[in-house]
Amino acid sequence: MEGSDSAETETADTLMTTVSHHHFGDEMDEPAFSISIIENMKEDYGLFVWPCSVVLAEYVWQQRLRFSGAGVVELGAGTSLPGLVAVKVGADVTLTDDSSRLEVLDNMKRVLDLNKLECNVLGLTWGVWDASTFSLHPKFILGADVLYDASAFDDLFATVTFLLQCSPGSVFITTYHNRRKHFVCIMCSGHHLIEFLMVKWGLKCVKLLDAFSFMPSHKASGLSGNLQLAEIVLDSQRAEIPVLH
Repeated sequence: MEGSDSAETETADTLMTTVSHHHFGDEMDEPAFSISIIENMKEDYGLFVWPCSVVLAEYVWQQRLRFSGAGVVELGAGTSLPGLVAVKVGADVTLTDDSSRLEVLDNMKRVLDLNKLECNVLGLTWGVWDASTFSLHPKFILGADVLYDASAFDDLFATVTFLLQCSPGSVFITTYHNRRKHFVCIMCSGHHLIEFLMVKWGLKCVKLLDAFSFMPSHKASGLSGNLQLAEIVLDSQRAEIPVLH
């Protein structure tokens, strides 16, 4: 019976696993390329392609000339769609997720193999500094839907600030789902914790876009909610920005 239970569990896990296909290109009928993502609905949020990932991946494609040849780190990458698009457009990419989430990190490697792509996969826990963190010098830091757990915000912004300090002129690009209707923009007003942490860590928002302002209609039709994209940099006017070592 024990073997039977194991087989049933394996079958259930297999049934919960799907492969989604994401197309990128200026012509819908003839995409420049497609990326396949292994998703598992049974596992945690790190193994599902959330709408914010779709939005950020499309933005990377549309801004591909900026990313070509640049160093990129994706934080909390999960299924890694934005980072994989960056690889396809010629960026030097490191995909990261929490060091303790081994299943998510293993899935990243499986997705890379599936798409015949190569890049670095790294366990990186926000707010924890180890040797591998100090080796990162990205021009772009990507984060799709990383603003979901308020208890992790300080560690997230500390990590972002550290990476921005490592590469002068670098940019943090994040997409987020504004889940509370009374928020006008969680980067600029309404969310007092984020406002406080942006000031604390010497960050400023230099670009804010509604996702539906740049998403192609055939992709926008499959999305819902208040989805926004922000580009964030170090505030050069803040002399007291904390320096992390």
